[in-house]
Amino acid sequence: MTKLDATLTMLKDLTDAKAISGNEKEARDVMEGYIKDYADEVYTDNLGSLIAKKTGKQDGPKVMVAGHLDEVGFMVTRIDDKGFLYFQTIGGWWSQVMLAQRVTIVTDKGDVTGVIGSKPPHILSPEARKKPVDIKDMFIDIGASSKEEALEFGVKPGNSVVPYFEFTPLKNEKMLLAKAWDNRIGCAIAIEVLKQLKDVEHPNIVYGVGTIQEEVGLRGARTSAQLIQPDIGFGVDVGIAGDTPGITEQEADSKLGDGPQLILYDASMISHKGVRDLVVQTAEEHQIPFQYSTVPGGGTDSGSIHLTANGVPSLSITIATRYIHSHAAILHRDDFENAVKLIVETIKKLDRETVQQLILA
Repeated sequence: MTKLDATLTMLKDLTDAKAISGNEKEARDVMEGYIKDYADEVYTDNLGSLIAKKTGKQDGPKVMVAGHLDEVGFMVTRIDDKGFLYFQTIGGWWSQVMLAQRVTIVTDKGDVTGVIGSKPPHILSPEARKKPVDIKDMFIDIGASSKEEALEFGVKPGNSVVPYFEFTPLKNEKMLLAKAWDNRIGCAIAIEVLKQLKDVEHPNIVYGVGTIQEEVGLRGARTSAQLIQPDIGFGVDVGIAGDTPGITEQEADSKLGDGPQLILYDASMISHKGVRDLVVQTAEEHQIPFQYSTVPGGGTDSGSIHLTANGVPSLSITIATRYIHSHAAILHRDDFENAVKLIVETIKKLDRETVQQLILA
């Protein structure tokens, strides 16, 4: 791997961290290490979402920029007598991206390497080769000879199982390959937004948030938003890229490198027209590229944020990403940097009067 600059080092540290839903501590610690120097105060809610507060104007509106700490993975549920592990999926998985993939079991005694077992094709009938394996029939091989040996390794029910993949810039160095872009890129956006606001006057209070348990129901966004009580919300996440073979423009038409996505609609929220219009106006003023997108089959943290208290005008701003909810995904560095610029420039406009006008839009 070529020498990484400061931004790529941050992205590597965030994506290499092991943190499935319900066990986000490792990613939270990494995010806190990067964001604390740009915040006036850093704390957590009672479930573990990280909140970094940056005050511009003490009596200004509260703006929440939330990415989620958790990634999809698995949880050990049972160890059989031969030492093989059975598991529950955490977050949404498609069975065809799972077999023969390396995983890491996180235990109190340290990490244990394993692989999701698969049958060699030599012993499969032609009919069996055509059928996907049910997730319920999969297992993890950690090289243990018995249940007792697996327990000696430190493995037990409840352990997190994390996909294994190392952060890697591709030959085109703006194309970045890693696990857990969903959604460490949102955490990176929150960090960079506070960084770029560090010595800048802004008419509000900004909260950079790393939420927990997004992949299993937008849970951390609900609790952290209840604690913050924001006036405006931005959920920052990955979105669907449509620029690979087999995906039609009707299914997804976003392209890597064409700018951050503004989510018009998803299964958890219809974007707030006033916030969306202000963001579009800001993008056009600063010549920041962007794309519109919809995700009828999924949602982001904005889905919980916008329902807080008596309502929070919100918008999801996402990064088009290939191969999400698998062991490795690809996104474009320019989209990340343009998303940060767009949010920062929008935040500079969000004074009390503007926020009030947005609510009535």
